[in-house]
Order: sequence, then C-alpha cells, then structure tokens
Amino acid sequence: MARRVSLEEAAAVAARLKAEGKRLVLANGCFDLLHVGHVRYLEEARRLGDALLVAVNSDASVRRLKGPGRPIVAEAERVEILSALRSVDYVLVFADDTVDGLISRLRPAVHAKGTDYTEQSVPERQSVLSHGGRVAIAGDPKRHSTRELIETIVRTFGKAG
Repeated sequence: MARRVSLEEAAAVAARLKAEGKRLVLANGCFDLLHVGHVRYLEEARRLGDALLVAVNSDASVRRLKGPGRPIVAEAERVEILSALRSVDYVLVFADDTVDGLISRLRPAVHAKGTDYTEQSVPERQSVLSHGGRVAIAGDPKRHSTRELIETIVRTFGKAG
C-alpha cells in the first residue's frame, strides 16, 4: 500500500531516489470517482520510472477547477483509494491548481499526464523542462471521464432530492 507523504517527506524521497540514480515519476489529478481510465493512466505512469508519486488536488482546488458539487469523494477518501493501487508508491495532497510548485521542489525525472493532453499542452511543461525532466503522456485514449460517469448516473437514476 502506498504511503501518504507531506511535501517535506516527498522532497526527501525525491532526493533519495535521485542520489540512488533512480527516476521519480510525478502524476497528478483530482481522481474524483476513480475509474478505469485513472487506473490505466497510473499503471502506465509507474512504468516510466522507479517510483510513482501521485499528487491529488485538495477538495478546495477540485471545487475551483471542476465547479460546484465537486468533489463527489472527499480528499481523505480519494487518498485512501489511490493508496490502495499497486502502481502508486506515494500520495501527496496539494492545494494549487497546477503542480508547477511541486515540480520545482521535487524535480521529478518524469511528469506524466493523461491522454487528454499532448506533450506540448501540459500546463507544467516549462517547469519540467527547466530542470531537465521530461513530460510523458500515459494511459489509454480518453474514453473515460468522471464527468461522463456522473452524467450516466444522473441520466439512469435521476437527480437526488
């Protein structure tokens, strides 16, 4: 089972891995209502290096990014679910809208994003390249989304209340 880490602990892990000549992969997202697309993204991201750190958006940042009513699943529960995945080594909660600050602090060898991005469209691309890291696109084609899952549930079962 993965370990939840603070920023300070993540920085120590990153430094240790680098000193050992190993590659840290950073993946990030909201991971609200975990689905198979998330699992495939994280499994492929893990294969890009020696350890996978998943940065999870805090509840407040999910609300800013996704709008009212989100997240569906609270931060602590999203962390617990992600920690149970065999592909995930470390989980970190972050409050910003992007992981630029984490990238600057941790300097991962690889920053993996899902297939809804291209290597050129990753928002943190410049931060990654500025320290010699690389951007990688991981996962299967974008055929799964939390928004679509929510829409299917509402369509099938109707709105609550």
